[in-house]
Amino acid sequence: QVQLVESGGGLVQPGGSLRLSCAASGFTLGHYAISWFRQAPGKEREGVVCIRLNGGSTYYADSVKGRFTISRDNAQNTVYLQMNSLKPEDTAVYYCATSLTTYCSGSEWLRYDYWGQGTQVTVSS
Repeated sequence: QVQLVESGGGLVQPGGSLRLSCAASGFTLGHYAISWFRQAPGKEREGVVCIRLNGGSTYYADSVKGRFTISRDNAQNTVYLQMNSLKPEDTAVYYCATSLTTYCSGSEWLRYDYWGQGTQVTVSS
């Protein structure tokens, strides 16, 4: 059974940092591309970034370039999202997702079959 579990969210002041984790079970994470999405209240779910098998990344949200970094630890079956210089507009529920493909499936959330439950990130002073 494919499962994704996010953790690491919380309340942080503007300019602060958080590292989110996405732990996978039921499949070998290192064989597939994994994406992060986020959804703010009243807004559509937005693609953030994807990591490919070779560790390269594809950014879907221009607003996070230079501030967010995605990485993977295949031995731990976990993908991380390091978020620096956080802004109030980064406030959202963050989800990891996969379509169990070897390539990044794009920024449209409907293309993804498997999702975690989400973790809340709140950036506020």
